[in-house]
Amino acid sequence: MNIFSEIRTTIVETLDAMVAEGELPTGLSWGAVAVEPPRDAAHGDLATNAAMVLAKPAGRAPREIAEALAVRLRGESEIATAEVAGPGFINLRLMPAVWHDVVAEAIDAGRVFGHSGIGAGQKVNIEYVSANPTGPLHVGHTRGAVFGDALASLLAFAGYDVTREYYINDGGAQVDVLARSAFERYREAHGLDPEIAEGLYPGDYLVPVGEALKEKFGDTLLDKPEADWLDTVRDFATEAMLDLIREDLALLGVKMDHFFSEKSLYGTGRIEAAIEDLRKKDLIYKGTLEPPKGKVPEDWEPREQTLFRSTAHGDDVDRPIMKSDGSWTYFAPDIAYHFDKIERGYDELIDVFGADHGGYVKRMNAAVAALSGGRVPLDVKLTQLVKLYKNGEPFKMSKRAGTFITLRDVVEQVGADVTRFVMLTRKNDAPLDFDFDKAVEQSKDNPVFYVQYAHARIRSVMRKVEALNQDYSDHAKLEDEAEFAVARKIAEWPRLIEIAARNHEPHRVAFYLYELASEFHALWNKGNEKPELRFVHEDDPAATAAKIALPRAVAVVISNGLGILGVTPAEEMR
Repeated sequence: MNIFSEIRTTIVETLDAMVAEGELPTGLSWGAVAVEPPRDAAHGDLATNAAMVLAKPAGRAPREIAEALAVRLRGESEIATAEVAGPGFINLRLMPAVWHDVVAEAIDAGRVFGHSGIGAGQKVNIEYVSANPTGPLHVGHTRGAVFGDALASLLAFAGYDVTREYYINDGGAQVDVLARSAFERYREAHGLDPEIAEGLYPGDYLVPVGEALKEKFGDTLLDKPEADWLDTVRDFATEAMLDLIREDLALLGVKMDHFFSEKSLYGTGRIEAAIEDLRKKDLIYKGTLEPPKGKVPEDWEPREQTLFRSTAHGDDVDRPIMKSDGSWTYFAPDIAYHFDKIERGYDELIDVFGADHGGYVKRMNAAVAALSGGRVPLDVKLTQLVKLYKNGEPFKMSKRAGTFITLRDVVEQVGADVTRFVMLTRKNDAPLDFDFDKAVEQSKDNPVFYVQYAHARIRSVMRKVEALNQDYSDHAKLEDEAEFAVARKIAEWPRLIEIAARNHEPHRVAFYLYELASEFHALWNKGNEKPELRFVHEDDPAATAAKIALPRAVAVVISNGLGILGVTPAEEMR
């Protein structure tokens, strides 16, 4: 039940009637007509811009259209009042029965309340995390993992067919560095001093890899030249790092549907096939790039390269895909990877990148547009940096990882649920301050606690009702404005899901849950002053059945919302 969509349908039907009766000219479009919450709740339950957006094409004053529309809307069974405000907005108040129905619908729908059909089964591939398989995940990866996973759950809730995918960057020089670093730990496992030269990975996380290499190969690799052991150690260490990454993701409750290896693109003709597709579209050519902007390096010289005409699809400059020596640039396998996703039949692609990939967005969008003929949209989401604090000071943790703070460190400090929720308390492209003290603080200022406390309070009430063996009812008894405020907020949930899904913004769910919790806690506190607003009436089972419906509906929405965020609803707070 999306009350905003239902009232919009009523308004559109009314506008159709006005056209049929000559009050409005024919040929008008209702596409821009919207129904949404008013900016000030005191003005009504809903507001519509219908008269404002139709005034110019209709050649009429907006207030004139608004007055005529409002008169007709007042005759609708769901609408109590329709008042024209300002230059031509219409504020609507709905009949109390509407809010009773919203509560009953939430309870009856349960886990599917708010489910939307806007996805219509469209296949969406979300690639996220995709950290180099050279070590444990750090705090920046944590934000990308939480954002990507919550976005995947949000889109699935909205009716999309979602694939969670991890792109393994195992085709570049970084995995050779990993192999050499692991080999030094292998030497260390044999009692030799490791030579961690500059450029190698110094983290202690490679010590177990060295020991595992010793267990499998004994000392057979020690005296061999690098060329003889590099491939073997690289494959072994890469798989060990992937196991470590999977363990880290599991700590957050993140499980990928598919891991795609960059290495699988090389020597298989898949890169060549993608480039050939672009070549057939006259988008590959031999050329020389302009010198880089700013100070030109002394050793820079123009060299002919094989270029992708990415400017034909909105990029700032054309991009090299093959070096002058005939080897592929790093961009070529990325093109091939996205070509593979298009070939797999996805209707939409989403890439979640770190903040340092901002310069990569236009070229990747150009590649996907070219490869798909504009059919498959690509949305690149950048997650900004996370700064960690404790006791008001920047937080330093163990250096097991060598030079950075790990995902595991963060989760061990506050738990997976808190980590996930806090990571979604800011929009993905805004910097995030993660304060460990505030994250576990039991106050209204901590959204994690405030939302969980609301659910825990409801569960405590339900346990009390169950102990009294009293019956439930799906039909709420709403009398006080505080109760209607909660019901109105519940009614926003289906609309919120559609907006968040369309915009790929799971943080909206976290914000909404905090607002719903605030309305619920306000009602709870009011019940401390007015006994008739309390949910449990031990001597009046009928009153309990009617009053318990509203918190039951709140629990449904909080549970569904936390489920999207990947957070377990609290049964009790200690």
